Amino acid sequence: MTTVLAPVEGEAVGLAAVPDPVFSAGMVGPGTAIDPLRGPGEALAPHSRKKIMKLHPHAYVIVGDDGKGVLVHLGIDTVQLKGEGFELLASEGDRVAAGQPVVAWDPAVVEAGGRSPVCPVVALDALSGAVTGVTLGGRCTPGTSSSNGPERAVSDFKRSFVPDGGE
Repeated sequence: MTTVLAPVEGEAVGLAAVPDPVFSAGMVGPGTAIDPLRGPGEALAPHSRKKIMKLHPHAYVIVGDDGKGVLVHLGIDTVQLKGEGFELLASEGDRVAAGQPVVAWDPAVVEAGGRSPVCPVVALDALSGAVTGVTLGGRCTPGTSSSNGPERAVSDFKRSFVPDGGE
C-alpha cells in the first residue's frame, strides 16, 4: 500500500467534478480532484522516495520504486498556457520526499484566464476497484495524512490511490 498525500491545499471534490471528460470519466485512472485555494502556492510531491518521471509546468508524474505512479495535473487545459504562470521547483529525474515543492503556481491566475484550476490527482495504471477511501468532500491540506483529523490526504493506494478519510 502506498500513501499519497494531498499535493495542494483546497477542497476535495472527486474526479466527477473535473470539467474534462477524460478525467471525470476516470479514463486516465482512479483518484480524486482538489479544487485549490485561490492565490499563489506550491504543488508538492504527494509521496516519498519517489522519482519525478515526467515534469511539465502544468503537470507531473511521480513514480515509486514499485512502479506505482501518481499524476498531479494543475488545472484543466493549462497545457495551453505553455508554462506561463508556473515555475518548476524540481527537475525531471529528481527523487523527492513527500511534501517537497515541485511547481509554484497561482490557481487564481489560471481561473482568471478562463480555465478551471481543479487539480486531478490520479493513480496511473490502477484499476478503479483498487481505490479505497476516496474523499469526495472536505478540506485537503498539502502534505498531510489522514491521521490529521478533518484535514484530508489523498492516501493508501494498493495499486490504487485515494484521498483519505472518505467515509
